[in-house]
Amino acid sequence: MIALPVSELEGLGRLESIADEVTGVQIDSRRIEPGDLFVAVGGGVAFVDQARQQGAAAALVPDDDFAAMAAIGRAVRARTQAEVVGITGSTGKTSTKDMLAALCRPQRPTVAAEASYNAELGVPLTLARLERDTQILIAELAMRGFGQIAGLCEIARPTLGAITAIGPVHLEFVESVAGVAKAKAELLDALPRGATAVVPAGVAELEPHLRGDLNVIRVGEDVRLVSFQDGRLEADVHGERVELMLPVRAAHHGENAVVAIAVYRALGLPLDGLQEGAGEIELSSLRGEELPLPGGGILINDCWNANPASMRAALRDLGARAGGGRRIAVLGGMAELGAHAPGYHQEVAALLGEEGIDHVIAVGELARDYGVVDWVADAAEAADRLSDLVQHGDIVLVKGSRSVGLERVAQKLTS
Repeated sequence: MIALPVSELEGLGRLESIADEVTGVQIDSRRIEPGDLFVAVGGGVAFVDQARQQGAAAALVPDDDFAAMAAIGRAVRARTQAEVVGITGSTGKTSTKDMLAALCRPQRPTVAAEASYNAELGVPLTLARLERDTQILIAELAMRGFGQIAGLCEIARPTLGAITAIGPVHLEFVESVAGVAKAKAELLDALPRGATAVVPAGVAELEPHLRGDLNVIRVGEDVRLVSFQDGRLEADVHGERVELMLPVRAAHHGENAVVAIAVYRALGLPLDGLQEGAGEIELSSLRGEELPLPGGGILINDCWNANPASMRAALRDLGARAGGGRRIAVLGGMAELGAHAPGYHQEVAALLGEEGIDHVIAVGELARDYGVVDWVADAAEAADRLSDLVQHGDIVLVKGSRSVGLERVAQKLTS
């Protein structure tokens, strides 16, 4: 991290220091390295001594966790001239962030958010990894309602923005797809005059939010996917043909890759250098990772989260898989859809038939609306049921909202 004087931390809470500056920030005492600042958020005050023993240069017990982390993030951000890319979207933002980071690293010193470090703690932690030579920082920005992205942008001050998709997510808080577009567009509002915004083409709800003083790149028009099959991607980038081999194969990963390529090009990076990073793409865990099953078969572990758009994409990918075994889906409910929830779950139920899924295990109360006979109450029951059911050569998709905890199903099956 760009060194930060301890004096700039005064007034944020109870501060103890053995140095004049800190060179890293952590909220997990187990990750402390010499010179770091330990910020004791939540119940972290119990681990201050452990952080000191591991070499923390300072420890802060904040008066307000989010306000303290925001202040730290702003302080580090003020010390860099790096391009700051803000990525948000209803689906695909973490995978797009992972892909973009891999593409950029061979070309420029790049820092990107870990996993889903995308909210009030995660964004400042990402900024706290900035170094003096960093040229590109990729921040992922979450949305649970109006104002959250605006608040995160006030900390990160993005210079380029990308929206991966607009769809029915968090409707419990924003009511409609138009509300989703409005909330996501807070990223566009935060961009400086003349900045580039990468957005999906043909989204009517987003068009009113595209400022006239932005350089707008539409994915699907200016940059578009030509084909994606077995990891071989072909795209048209402002009229120039690009071919890449990617270590991912699901159709929606091809769409995410095109968004990443559009941002990569907007950063002024060379198209002939794309393949250097493409082979190094590694997606964050629980996002479509494919794992071998004991005795043969494949587990598609996509249980980080779920919404109607991502569920459709995952099921279509499962339906397109060929092989000698069955196609089995373990599906948790889709949370935060409010009054719209039953209808969206019923749409998924219809898709299950269309895609020829051989067997479905529905998990949790929301999942009752999938209308399948094989229903279980929770992830533990789902794990037991699947263990009894799965056979040699089966392809198994595990997907649902984070609150269902379906990672336990994947853990049991692969062990």
